[in-house]
Amino acid sequence: MTTSTQASGAPTSASVTPAADWRTALPEARRRSLRAWFWSIAGMTLGVLIIGGITRLTQSGLSIVDWDPLMGVIPPLGDAQWQEAFDRYRQFPEYQKLREGMSLGQFRFIFFWEYLHRLMARAIGLVFLVPFVFFALRGWLRKPLMVRALGLFALGAMQGVMGWIMVASGLVDRPSVSHYRLAAHLSLAFVIFGYAVWLARELRVVSRAASLPSSALRLLRRGLFLVGALLGLQIVWGAFVAGLDAGFFHNTFPLMAGRWVPADLAPYDPAVVNFLVHPVAVQWLHRVLGTLLTLAALGLGWWAWRAPLDALSRRYGLTLAGLTLGQYLLGVVTLLLVVPVPLGVAHQALAMVLFGVWVMWVHHARVALTSRP
Repeated sequence: MTTSTQASGAPTSASVTPAADWRTALPEARRRSLRAWFWSIAGMTLGVLIIGGITRLTQSGLSIVDWDPLMGVIPPLGDAQWQEAFDRYRQFPEYQKLREGMSLGQFRFIFFWEYLHRLMARAIGLVFLVPFVFFALRGWLRKPLMVRALGLFALGAMQGVMGWIMVASGLVDRPSVSHYRLAAHLSLAFVIFGYAVWLARELRVVSRAASLPSSALRLLRRGLFLVGALLGLQIVWGAFVAGLDAGFFHNTFPLMAGRWVPADLAPYDPAVVNFLVHPVAVQWLHRVLGTLLTLAALGLGWWAWRAPLDALSRRYGLTLAGLTLGQYLLGVVTLLLVVPVPLGVAHQALAMVLFGVWVMWVHHARVALTSRP
């Protein structure tokens, strides 16, 4: 930070120079390449989420029963290796309790999706590491950006470990993974995606911040916090719904078994436990959170359109409201049709797109907007 003082010793109004912004030390051409790097990681994370959704809905996630981060990139290459992989799979609960008698061809189908899921995850690591080394050697990664990039890499490494911890929970005594670990795995994917989007937006230097009335900026940030909190809860309970197969219960809307609150909502004691472990209660709460999120997003979008905000904030408001409403309707249709794979995957993918728009609006509200009396 560069400061200057008058004769009296008081600092002048120009206490911070543009040089204090580490981003401006990088030419725009370099920032553009760095932005493309982070956007690529975000896009690939979305791709892994889509493949992961297919893997989940086709019940393929437990087909590979070993964790081999290096040699695991090579699939079975001959009949003998395929038979060996199949024999290994048959030693675990999913085959013994759910798929006894399945053919080798059927095993190859579920193996393909889990293998592709893991391969895409490894590919993200390469897409991070190769440009990282290139940018570091050329001196493009100044300390603030180096720290941020290494933080993103650490999140990716944690995700790989979390993925195996999740799979391992389904290889012991039951043919399904822990829905808590599934929620942690999914939530971490959203964090990685959101952080990559944030870094990409951070490298887009805004030449002049928009000045808004302090009351409007304060309300905007509170509204974004509320929507973000509801969105975060909805993502977690969506993972619970997937992990417990709760979407296959009470496939009617808006009532469940002809009631707003189904009779079988809370069979366990204490009652609060049901919202964590009972499929009907988990689905019911997912509906309630989705409704509250949609109302909050529509309300924030309507307010943003009428409030004294900048044009970009209004566009973000309309986009967020539209995507949230679309996600709500897609969720209803997915439920009514008993979770067909394409709709279930689209519902999960749209949630990540929605989250990305929210992250970009939060970044805009924090970085590009200032307040005035």
